[in-house]
Amino acid sequence: MRGKLTVGNWKMNGGLAENAARFAALAREWKPVDGHELAVCVPFPYLAQARESLAGGAVGYGSQDVSAHANGAYTGEVSAAMLAEFGCGYAIVGHSERRQYHGERDGEVGAKANAALAARVTPIVCVGETLAERDAGATGAVVERQLDAVVDALGAGLPRIVVAYEPVWAIGTGRTATPAQAQEVHGRLRARLKRAGAGDVKLLYGGSVKAANAAALYAMPDVDGGLVGGASLDAHELLAIARA
Repeated sequence: MRGKLTVGNWKMNGGLAENAARFAALAREWKPVDGHELAVCVPFPYLAQARESLAGGAVGYGSQDVSAHANGAYTGEVSAAMLAEFGCGYAIVGHSERRQYHGERDGEVGAKANAALAARVTPIVCVGETLAERDAGATGAVVERQLDAVVDALGAGLPRIVVAYEPVWAIGTGRTATPAQAQEVHGRLRARLKRAGAGDVKLLYGGSVKAANAAALYAMPDVDGGLVGGASLDAHELLAIARA
């Protein structure tokens, strides 16, 4: 039984006062049922606040990135061991915005996932295609190439990850893949993971997930939850999605 997982990605948003209100609402109102889990991934400066507000409770938390390096002269980077010291359960790796704006390549994503696992932090590995790639009929090839880099990097650690399919054309655009479109790609990813001995890895959908469409997406057999962007900045909206 894989259960369900909903993860809020705050991206580069937040402030101490507004965070406090969000954390308080999540901690107060989230009551996990039937293996459903909820977590939020916050900007690095707010990890201490997340630990203060959420540690020991039912809501997990994590970071939006992690370095592939354990330590050293890498100014501005944050290692997985540092995240672990703050109690992070998750680290997002390979988000499309990191790939687009910071030039991350598939091999680097695999190395980051490996570094997270070494520190007992669960990497949420993001894969997804652009609109041009979808229109060219390359969706399957693109997401499998991205996933294969992680499969190759992790070996026996592969069953310990989470994978998020986030079609780039649906992120922050208001457009959402239909449940059938999401299931088609998730089914393909599930088949690839099964061939690698990791068929029970949770598969999340990311791309303009809202309370209004979450139930239909979560009803798909290979959709195990969501990676939620803008909607996660509203604690009550995030809670409604998780309860879907």
